[in-house]
Amino acid sequence: MKHHLAVLLLGTAALATPAKADTLDIVKQRGTVTCGVSQGVAGFSAPDDAGKWSGFDIDICRAVAAAVLGDADKVSYVPLSTKERFTAVQSGTVDLLSRQTTWTLSRDSSLGLRFAGTAYYDGQGFMVRKDLGVDSALKLDGATVCTEQGTTTEQNVADYFSANKLKYEPVVIDSADGIIKAFDTGRCDVYTTDASALYAQRLKLTDPANYIVLPEIISKEPLGPAVRQGDDKWFSIVRWTLFALVEAEELGITKDNAEAGLTSANPAIKRFLGAEGDSGQQLGLDPRWAYNVVSKVGNYGEIFERNLGQSSDLKIDRGINAQWNAGGLMYAPPVR
Repeated sequence: MKHHLAVLLLGTAALATPAKADTLDIVKQRGTVTCGVSQGVAGFSAPDDAGKWSGFDIDICRAVAAAVLGDADKVSYVPLSTKERFTAVQSGTVDLLSRQTTWTLSRDSSLGLRFAGTAYYDGQGFMVRKDLGVDSALKLDGATVCTEQGTTTEQNVADYFSANKLKYEPVVIDSADGIIKAFDTGRCDVYTTDASALYAQRLKLTDPANYIVLPEIISKEPLGPAVRQGDDKWFSIVRWTLFALVEAEELGITKDNAEAGLTSANPAIKRFLGAEGDSGQQLGLDPRWAYNVVSKVGNYGEIFERNLGQSSDLKIDRGINAQWNAGGLMYAPPVR
């Protein structure tokens, strides 16, 4: 009797739970991935004069499109402010958020989001004018500090100044472009945000050479793509696409040699590219989903280098974003 009651209750609960649309099916029917990105941060996500988007975060979007649709260009980009970004994911306005967003406990639990992993290990830093004569954040007592509203930087900077018994005057502005204008005109002494963004935003200043990024990093800011909670299949696809980018670099598979890898003598490479095995079937994707990702977008190292590294205007060192076997933190579970 208890068994029948349990089945009845389970059935009732199932009927009471509203069915959620499967994002993978929606994306396939639509024929594009809708990706939430920034309103314009050099190196990460920014449109050119013709409206074509490029950057590190853009390539994450393109990699997901390649994995799911076999075409990295089948992406619709939705520029989002810091205040809009989470609502856009929750409401289903975007399938994926790839927008310099820090993975935190509260965001991963109470905001209806799930972070697929860390695409870039960052930390909050400080930028000042060289003529301020400051070479350390510990010398910023009494400074006016610009931060962006609705970001983790507001609390981080408050904690840092409090812990070091320093006073400061916060200038909270609702957009990154607004901060650049305020900083450029001397409304604040200091601009604080993720260090990677400081390098990008410095390029927008009237005379970038007159500004320096101080050495202190005051927080952990793991940045990564996020999706809506409640759709495990889509979450797995985005997570393993990110892992595939990292794994491809470790295996030495590049955009240029992926084709040759399909007939490699190395079974790990053939499995990864889908010439053998069934990883695609497990994700509900084409057998060669990882091949499509790497052949159309490149591996993690290639994406980093062209957008953020020495081949870019930002010239950011790989640092802790190097592979785990090269002293960094980038480590993918086996894609098999």
